[in-house]
Amino acid sequence: MLALVANRSVRPYLLLVIIAVALWIFDRGRGQFFTTATAFSVLQQFATIGPIALGLGLSMIIREFDLSVGGMLSLSGCIAVLTGAHYPALGVALAVLCGLVWGAFQGTMMVWLRLGSIGVTLGGLLTLGGLAYVVTGNLSISYPRMDVALAVNNPVLHVFSLRSLVALAAFLAAAFFMARTRAGRDVYATGSDRRAAMVAGVRTAAILPAVFACSGMLAALGGALLSYSLAAASGVALTDALVPATASAIIGGVSLTGGKGTPIGIVGGVLVLCLLSAGLNAIGTPPAVQDVVTGGVLLAVAIADAVDLDPRLFAMRRYWAEMFVRPAESVRSADTSAAE
Repeated sequence: MLALVANRSVRPYLLLVIIAVALWIFDRGRGQFFTTATAFSVLQQFATIGPIALGLGLSMIIREFDLSVGGMLSLSGCIAVLTGAHYPALGVALAVLCGLVWGAFQGTMMVWLRLGSIGVTLGGLLTLGGLAYVVTGNLSISYPRMDVALAVNNPVLHVFSLRSLVALAAFLAAAFFMARTRAGRDVYATGSDRRAAMVAGVRTAAILPAVFACSGMLAALGGALLSYSLAAASGVALTDALVPATASAIIGGVSLTGGKGTPIGIVGGVLVLCLLSAGLNAIGTPPAVQDVVTGGVLLAVAIADAVDLDPRLFAMRRYWAEMFVRPAESVRSADTSAAE
């Protein structure tokens, strides 16, 4: 059991099972949790948070952090709505192209000028948010194609939608890339030890822009499809997705120190957070309680990932053994001797 908990890719799915059982118990047999509507809600939230969490997770694996995804989520939605009225696929393509170019630009600037990702991507977050305001004129713009909005949101097999299927496909492609290609192994090597990776021949100067380009593309894809599903776009930055996406990546086993984490683990982390949100809503839990529960899960994962947790637990067990177990055994031995 401890081995499963230590496995970063398996642990979120154990959490998923535990949370599902706990929510079923708190539902008290009212049938409000285990429903098709709840499953559909979970996957709709997954479609929004998943692509952003995947992009953030990839940047965290190389020991960086892409804060600009919140701004790209808004700007890409505006681009898709403004350019995709007649050809929806063109709007999505232009939005994704914008994400690719911006991400590659940020990564290249970090490499050439040797800048940290936090400052660069924070500037990117503010810049993209400002551009979204300029593009929309600080107004909410509607998307005239309600047929497209319905197609994006229509249930498939009762619980999926086009958006959630696209998000799942992105995760599957990323999982194959990271596990089965040399470039994926180079990404892990870059995050584990960049200097050692350079000595081993890894082109870290190319890995960084490529990862940030992927992060920008994923955020743009999620933003475009989200705006289509809402039939509207706004310059108001959807940075609310940034916090849950970060939490999802951490719950999914991605380490802030780099070099650890998998797309499959991130899927589990996103599902954990979405299940908590949708499940607690289904059983009528107040939003404040939802925040407390989510924070508690994140704290538990952070404790489980502590570097020196095992030595500390071992030292604690030895201390309790010396304080209580051994004296009790000595007393029992003395009583036995006296009886003899």
